[in-house]
Amino acid sequence: MRTTTRTVLATLVLALAATGVAACGDDDDAAKGGASTEAQGSSGGGKTVALLLPETKTTRYEQHDRPRFEAKLRELCPDCKLEYANAAQDASRQQTQVEAAITKGADVLVLDAVDAESAVASVKRAKQAGIPVIAYDRLITGTPIDGYVSFNNVKVGELQAQTLVDKLGDAGKGKSVVMINGSPTDPSAGDYKKGAHSVLDGSGLKIAKEYDTPDWSPDKAQRQMEQAITALGKGGIAGVYSANDGMAGGAIAAMKGAGIDPKGVPVTGQDSEVAAIQRLLVGEQYMTIYLAIKKQAESAAQLALDLANGRKPPASLVNGRTDNKAGQVPSVLLDPIAVTKDNIKDTVVKDEFLSASDICTGRYATACEEAGIS
Repeated sequence: MRTTTRTVLATLVLALAATGVAACGDDDDAAKGGASTEAQGSSGGGKTVALLLPETKTTRYEQHDRPRFEAKLRELCPDCKLEYANAAQDASRQQTQVEAAITKGADVLVLDAVDAESAVASVKRAKQAGIPVIAYDRLITGTPIDGYVSFNNVKVGELQAQTLVDKLGDAGKGKSVVMINGSPTDPSAGDYKKGAHSVLDGSGLKIAKEYDTPDWSPDKAQRQMEQAITALGKGGIAGVYSANDGMAGGAIAAMKGAGIDPKGVPVTGQDSEVAAIQRLLVGEQYMTIYLAIKKQAESAAQLALDLANGRKPPASLVNGRTDNKAGQVPSVLLDPIAVTKDNIKDTVVKDEFLSASDICTGRYATACEEAGIS
């Protein structure tokens, strides 16, 4: 009888243990479906890092920034947890996402602000909770922050404008160009604009129409370009300064809609989006800016971990300081690269930012062969 009792008790213990294991497995599976991610085999003892990106209209954020940041974080800290959110160009939503990250115990915030002014309140809230804040890609001004990771944004505008001026040459002197700048709520857009004007204003070109484009919207850029064509005439535009590739696509669509061949009107851009590189190959867009986003995202992950752990970032990482009107912010500032059809292979393809299979689809296959991309 004792033997039977022992057997029954043992059976019950084993059953309870199995149930406990199954329950833990269910919890893990449920966690994987949310915005939080944690490395397999993690002990859960790592820091919580919040990455908050601004929008999806610019393809780089979901295709490059997020996955590269996450991969580097996992490499450096398998036990760390990532809280991720994208605000879809909604400043109020981003404020809510910041609050959620703070509530979930974030040890550091990496914030790419939809609206720099609105982000000030979010930064102050994080600081009250003792959480360091890194401004990613877009500078947040007027309140103390702990780090800034971006590119030399003024130089971006200078490169875009200088490439346009060089393309138009002496024949362009006195002719009209259209400027399509980025969102007025994004400080980076102001830097691009400043850099572009420093070149264009003394170039001999005439800035006939200039627009600031809310939300960096390609649709709004298209409407702005349509207005410019109506005002200046089909033959009255020698070139277009566009601050990024999405808006360049909108401007080019407006030209096509008006019966203007974009191959005769050089257009600038930024971000090296697949669609832009394809337009470069067939001559519909003249240039774009290549930003080494892999290095940017990885640098931000490293800086985030240093700050989360209370460590001073190494001098090999932080290469400058940026005045954000509340102090000199330790910064990682990377250099932009101008890309035309002639150096696609040696820039975005060589660095594996884009692959030949990404670019050389359909009608672009022949143009790829001609450019030596395979």
